[in-house]
Amino acid sequence: MSVAAACRILPMQPVHLPAVLAAEAQLHFAPWSVANFTDSLAAGHEAWVLLDADELQAYAVVLRVLDEAHLLNISVLPHAQRQGLGKFFLRWLHHHAAGSGAHNFFLEVRASNVAAQALYRRLAYEQIGTRRRYYAAPEGREDAVVMRCALENGSAGEEGEEA
Repeated sequence: MSVAAACRILPMQPVHLPAVLAAEAQLHFAPWSVANFTDSLAAGHEAWVLLDADELQAYAVVLRVLDEAHLLNISVLPHAQRQGLGKFFLRWLHHHAAGSGAHNFFLEVRASNVAAQALYRRLAYEQIGTRRRYYAAPEGREDAVVMRCALENGSAGEEGEEA
């Protein structure tokens, strides 16, 4: 059985925030604050946690506007990386967004994050632009690569793969 098969995805609740904030501080140079997460939850953004038993493995925040979904944050905890959870979680987010009417899924990714960009390309994302100096970085600012995935038939598959 795959690691992902043992996981469940639930709406993020305030009870999840301590673990999410600890992960955020561990994973990111400029982590989201508790206010960023509570404001997102209060604004009605879709926020999800991926749990194995009761242990946090990953989390995501998605902004929905009309027929578009915009990934604001997706993070897989270090102990859960390189096990297919990022791909599994993102495909689940695609399916969920498409099922509620989204036709496109957008995201920004650090220009230096080539591993994430490779995953996104495998999931049929294409680069549609660049946001100059978008992210805080140790030595100033870093560009963001803007990517889009067309959602079809309930989700987006990998290149050459049915969803």
